[in-house]
Amino acid sequence: MTQSGFFDVEERLARLSGLGDQLEAFSRTVDFEVFRPELNNLSDERTEYLINDRLSFMRFLGLGLSDRMPDATTVWLFRERLTQAGAIDVLFNRFDATLRNADYLPMSGQILDATLVAAPKQRNTSAEKAELREGRIPQDWQDKPSKLSHKDRHARWTLKFTKAKRQDDGTIPSTDLAIPFFGYKSHISIDRKFRLIRKWKTTDATTSDGARLREGLLDRSNTASDVWADTAYGSKANEAFMEKRGFVSKVHRKKPHLKPMLRHIQRSNAGKSIIRSRVEHVFADQKSQTGLFVRTVGITRATMRIGLANIVYNMRRFLLLERINAIA
Repeated sequence: MTQSGFFDVEERLARLSGLGDQLEAFSRTVDFEVFRPELNNLSDERTEYLINDRLSFMRFLGLGLSDRMPDATTVWLFRERLTQAGAIDVLFNRFDATLRNADYLPMSGQILDATLVAAPKQRNTSAEKAELREGRIPQDWQDKPSKLSHKDRHARWTLKFTKAKRQDDGTIPSTDLAIPFFGYKSHISIDRKFRLIRKWKTTDATTSDGARLREGLLDRSNTASDVWADTAYGSKANEAFMEKRGFVSKVHRKKPHLKPMLRHIQRSNAGKSIIRSRVEHVFADQKSQTGLFVRTVGITRATMRIGLANIVYNMRRFLLLERINAIA
């Protein structure tokens, strides 16, 4: 068997470039040096992400075939140190500053929404679940540190409702489907103009969407005051909160209980839906392109995982916006 030479590798890298290597596009477009001050304070080793069997990853990391590759433990330890240092907010804000410096300012109002993010299911007894709901650690776990370290005390069970699908006979069930779901919830606010994530928050899966509006999800730097959101955000408390701070509510109106919705409200909601639906594309992109899933234990690590996914989404969106501008 002949050994691969330098030009063989160069040819393969050139072919990867021709096929559209997104990591190479990241390297050209995103200035990763902006993250260096925080990352250097956390690790003396090189920032060595994603692993050693793909030339695109090696080129992205600046590694050659003869270089020592990071193993899974190295990657885990690096991410863990980022997590324990609480670095995710700083990293997100640093890249947001890059976006603003490139003239992608938050514009034309903002859109809020939330999505469920699955986590590994926990096999707990009814008594253990009751203690967790009360904010206590089960005694049996306290006596077994190794068991405790593998138990997620923050993720929660909830019901995920999906629209009932048309049956084979053409009928549609009168009730939607309720599917048990375990994990966390990702809350975001995007700007309407560029569809970039500007504010975000991670909670357990049972947390209501609406109350998060008053917990730092609104971006006061947006050039417009309009706020779009679905009916989950419709409450007197939210309306008063937005009015006091100069925001204009474009939140969907709820259907009156046991009464038909007025025609003009239906038309208003339909118009709002056209704009509000843009935020759903963000979650669809994250779940299809990055496989958004929390494989770690605890809300601190879940926040890091979701925060990194939000940064990656913004990077991908940045690349798209730059390509559009180059063509225009």
